[in-house]
Amino acid sequence: MEDQYEALYTTFRWWVPQRLNIADLCCRRWTAASADARRLAIYAEDASGRREIWTYGRLQEYANRLSNGLRRMGVQRGDRVAIALPQRPEAVVAHIAAYQMGAITVPLSVQLNTQTYEQRLRDSEARIAIVDGSAAAALLPATEHCPLLRQAVGIDLDSDARVLSWRTLLARQESAFEMHPTSASDPALLLYTSGSSGAPKGVVLPHAALIGNLPGFVASQNWFPQPADILWTSSEWGSPHGLFGGVLPTLYFGQPLVGTRERLAPAQAFALLERYQVTNLALTSRELRRLLKADPCPSASHRLAVRSLAVTDTALGAALFERCQTAFGVAPNETFSQVEIGTVIGQSSEKWPVRAGSMGRPYPGHQIAIVDAHGQPVDTGMTGEIAVNRYDINGHSDPSFFAGYWRGEETGRPVNSTWHRTGDLARMDEEGYLWHLGRIDEMFQVGGQLVAPGPIEDSLRQHPEVDEAVILPVPDGSGIKAYIVRSVAPQHAAEPVQESPAVEGAESAPSPADVPADAEQSPEPDAPVTPASPEAATVHQETLAAQLDTLLADIPGQHHVEFVDALPLTPSGKIRRQAFKQIEEERQRKWPPAPANAAPLP
Repeated sequence: MEDQYEALYTTFRWWVPQRLNIADLCCRRWTAASADARRLAIYAEDASGRREIWTYGRLQEYANRLSNGLRRMGVQRGDRVAIALPQRPEAVVAHIAAYQMGAITVPLSVQLNTQTYEQRLRDSEARIAIVDGSAAAALLPATEHCPLLRQAVGIDLDSDARVLSWRTLLARQESAFEMHPTSASDPALLLYTSGSSGAPKGVVLPHAALIGNLPGFVASQNWFPQPADILWTSSEWGSPHGLFGGVLPTLYFGQPLVGTRERLAPAQAFALLERYQVTNLALTSRELRRLLKADPCPSASHRLAVRSLAVTDTALGAALFERCQTAFGVAPNETFSQVEIGTVIGQSSEKWPVRAGSMGRPYPGHQIAIVDAHGQPVDTGMTGEIAVNRYDINGHSDPSFFAGYWRGEETGRPVNSTWHRTGDLARMDEEGYLWHLGRIDEMFQVGGQLVAPGPIEDSLRQHPEVDEAVILPVPDGSGIKAYIVRSVAPQHAAEPVQESPAVEGAESAPSPADVPADAEQSPEPDAPVTPASPEAATVHQETLAAQLDTLLADIPGQHHVEFVDALPLTPSGKIRRQAFKQIEEERQRKWPPAPANAAPLP
């Protein structure tokens, strides 16, 4: 294959009109002609099997009605509209309606708990919240403590007196609405960071952020769109990845996407891909691993049409890359993104050679550097922090950049006014490929040595009966501990699982519920692991402990393994490592180690 990277990267130029609105880019312009208005925009399904088809014309009509309704409720330019909806067409309607009236959307996961909903609604000072049954039980109680929230609008919640019926609201409004003029730099979205290693931060993105994300989206989807392209993403449409790696770019190009209100089991997901002949997938690495563990060769059992697969969240690793390529017949395009800067690094298997295990190259339009602690570029092959320039190689402003943090919070660890430091460590080779080593805030020292958990966790996940793994330092610094989620249950499920022989007196495995009450929590997106039959093969703890010792042969100390039912995750699927740290600190307080000179118990 011809390597086209250099030509694509060096000749790319940004063009961002001064007047810009996401609603116009993703919907309104597709309704100017009647033929375009009939273009298919969304294929929607629910758990009962009911299916809907929405055209761009229908999306725009509903958005106009909702904009009129929001205006009658007092929503003005710059006001925040919270949207807590799953993958359903009304979620897109809500976004379009808010953007075209100059309001700011606050997309919220349907996985949050009441405490977190209250925090987000109060922090954003949202005026309106739009919700359905997926999040109503947790969100509506939170609204009672949000004095600035004027109204909750409920979809399919007509019997709930706490909400204004979506159906009633739209039925009373006119189907025409004149879009509010906005500039490319005007705020459009208020998104919150994952909070995997600290308190979530509100990130304000302008309308231009959609344009800024297009090069990464087009390249990672192997030059989307092709005439028959249909996209499905496993991510919530309210997540940064779901919005900018799926919904908004697909609608920008006037192509259809597939939405399902409930999270699909692997067999259901593959059936969905076959039913709609989905050509483009946008998955997290966790979701990809889950699908392939359930069916290592879906192309043999389903008539799939997948031509491109973009993967984000955490590094794929060479082993998962090869498994994916075998399973789907296409090389997965790993991508790197953050809420603040969009998708700026990744692969594009049809335009330049893909390196298994690499996070890819800087996408056209984005200027990347690997810097040391002082912000100075490091030599090729040396480890440093990924930094992204606010300007491309031609000196033009990069539209993918965020406008700032909500309430004026400090912008991370800036090298200077031009660079944004990501907090991710990597090295760049001679050909410009980047190799991810982990998050700075996830790395730790044991025995005077710096440990990057990512590669070790990836090696543990390769075990056929390991579903998920995370490693952390033992609180007293004496070694490393691996928390393992098994793909199958132990043979004697009724017996409590004890820690590996290297650790004595361990308590039962932690769960997300063990997190202290003052820590931000969210339900585990993955369903609990279903217990296997007694005849099922099991993971032997001693074997994994030995594997961990091999991986950490150069790290001094005793290393331990503990099985857990699930890992505490953020709504976006990232591991909340801080939760495990809090659990272990609590254990230390409850059961402190015995003094070295303590007498043995009688």
